[in-house]
Amino acid sequence: MLKNVAALLLDEVHPFELGVLCEVFGLDRSDEGLPVHDFAVVSAEGPMLQTHAGFTISTPHGLDRLEEADLVAVPAGSHFMDREYPEEVLDALRRAVDRGARVLSVCSGAYVLGAAGLLDGRRCTTHWRHTTELARRFPRAVVEPDVLYVDEGPVITSAGTAAGIDACLHLVRQAHGPDVANAIARRMVVPPHRDGGQAQYIKRPLPRTACDTVGGTLAWMERHLDQEMTVEQLAAQAHMSPRTFARRFQQETGTTPYRWLLRQRVLLAQHLLETSDETVDAIADRTGFGNAAALRHQFVKSLRTTPNSYRRTFRGPMSVSEAA
Repeated sequence: MLKNVAALLLDEVHPFELGVLCEVFGLDRSDEGLPVHDFAVVSAEGPMLQTHAGFTISTPHGLDRLEEADLVAVPAGSHFMDREYPEEVLDALRRAVDRGARVLSVCSGAYVLGAAGLLDGRRCTTHWRHTTELARRFPRAVVEPDVLYVDEGPVITSAGTAAGIDACLHLVRQAHGPDVANAIARRMVVPPHRDGGQAQYIKRPLPRTACDTVGGTLAWMERHLDQEMTVEQLAAQAHMSPRTFARRFQQETGTTPYRWLLRQRVLLAQHLLETSDETVDAIADRTGFGNAAALRHQFVKSLRTTPNSYRRTFRGPMSVSEAA
C-alpha cells in the first residue's frame, strides 16, 4: 500500500531533493487516470525551515502527521553528516518502521535514518562523496558505495540527486505497477527505470604522490590503451626492473598496473559511448578489450550496466544492437 506519503524536513533541507518527492508523490495526475497520494510536507524543527539555497519553507504539519504515513521520505540537507537530530524525530522514524510503514532517504538523508538505528544490519547507500563517512559513523550499516539505490525491506536509501528519482519510481512501480511508474517518468522526462544496482557514474581520478616516477609511463599507457601490455613491457618503458616498477606503480597510483589500465579503458569506453556513434565492437577494439563480449563483461563488472544501456541513458535510444 502506498497512499499516504510524508516528506520529513529538517533545517538546511536541499530544495532539489525535496522537489523530487513533491514531483513524484505530491502532484495530482488523476486527469491521466493515475493514483493520487495524500502527500504532506512535515517539519521536524518548527513551522518555518531554512533551505540551503537561502529561502524558507513553512508548513502546518508537525511530527504527528508521520503517524498516518505509509511512506516517510527524508530528503538531503546541509551538514547532515555531522549534526545531531532531535530525539523525537528519531523516535517517529522508528515508530513508522515498527508499525509497517516504509522509510526512504534521498542522498544525505541516510544520515537521519542511521541516527535512528534504521541502517543497522541493513544494506544502504548515499551519495558517493559521503559513503565513507556514512560507514564510519554507522559501523553496523552495510554501505554499498556505488549503487543508485538500495531497497532493504522497509528501508530504502538512494544516492545523490537524480538517484532519488529512481528510488521513488521504484516504489511507485512496486505499489502501482510499471504502467503508472512509466507514465510519471514520461511526465518528468526521465528514464522510466534504472535498476538500483546500477553503479553511480563516478570518474575516480587516481592519486599521485609528489614523487612521480611513473608519470611518463602512465601517459604512454593512456595513448596506447588499444594495445596489449605486460608489466615487463611497462617496466622497460620506465627503465626499471619489473619488480621495482610494480612497487613504484602501487605507491604512486594506489593500484596495480592491470587495474589502472582496466579503469582507463572503461573510462575511454564511457566517453566514446557518450560522444560517438561507433558500434560497441569498434569501441571494444579502440579501448583494448578486443571484442564486444569482453567489453560488456568488464562494463557490467565495473558499472553494473551494459554498454548499450549506458549509451541509452546518456544519449537516448540507439540503433546499435546489444552485444551478447
